[in-house]
Amino acid sequence: MTALVVVSLVLLSVYFRESNDGPLHGVQSTGAEILRPFQVGAERVARPFQDVSHWFSGLLDAKSENAKLKKQLDDLRQLYIQNQNAAAENQQLQKDLHYVTGPRYPQGYTSIVTSIISRPPTQFAREVEIDAGSNQGVKMDSPVVTNDGLVGHVSKVAKNVALVTLLTDETSAASGVDLKSRATGIVRHGQSTGDTLILDRVTKDQVVNRGDVIVTAGWKSGALTDLYPKGIPIGIVTSVGQLDSASYKFIQVDPFVDFGSLESVIVLVARQR
Repeated sequence: MTALVVVSLVLLSVYFRESNDGPLHGVQSTGAEILRPFQVGAERVARPFQDVSHWFSGLLDAKSENAKLKKQLDDLRQLYIQNQNAAAENQQLQKDLHYVTGPRYPQGYTSIVTSIISRPPTQFAREVEIDAGSNQGVKMDSPVVTNDGLVGHVSKVAKNVALVTLLTDETSAASGVDLKSRATGIVRHGQSTGDTLILDRVTKDQVVNRGDVIVTAGWKSGALTDLYPKGIPIGIVTSVGQLDSASYKFIQVDPFVDFGSLESVIVLVARQR
């Protein structure tokens, strides 16, 4: 073993001292030439495996990047939806505040602006739940409106929530008056399944024309007063008909309020009942 080490040291010393065309350099070149085909073959054999490894590595990186981009896209989509909802709520709130501070707001009432937190499970139940109750000042039978017009009235009250029965419910009704001709009648839900209303109990001698605006009558009789204050917009007359055998006209009214897209409402609480 010692002899091999000594021989190796001697050869290395001679190799570094001799010229480039010396015998040891020639032996090195010859060995390299002999081994080169094996080296090239090994590289060619290993290259496909290296390429596959690089392909899998790139694929994993691409999948990871794709998942990251998808999450960013989902986050941006959710942010966009939240911003759109916030903008719509802010716009509706501005309309509500404009109504509360405007000339159309009825005297003798305080206002509670609140959101709708649940809708009926079926299209036949015409009630909504609002995010305000007795703790916020909501009272039974309080009129409920929006900037567009009459919505309905409070039918049940809990501490922090309340139930509003819409004007389109079969149990609801409101005294209405034609803003132009002053013809009076009862506004209630029609026979159809939609949100169409009818102005009922209008006698034949009263004049109502298509396009007339119907508002709440707000009548008073001694100590008794109407459930709804005077002058709340209800809707516009879309058709007028009458039969010789009928005692009253048949009048259809398209409500100003879009009951299917309500998001917030205004509860009117009378200061003195």
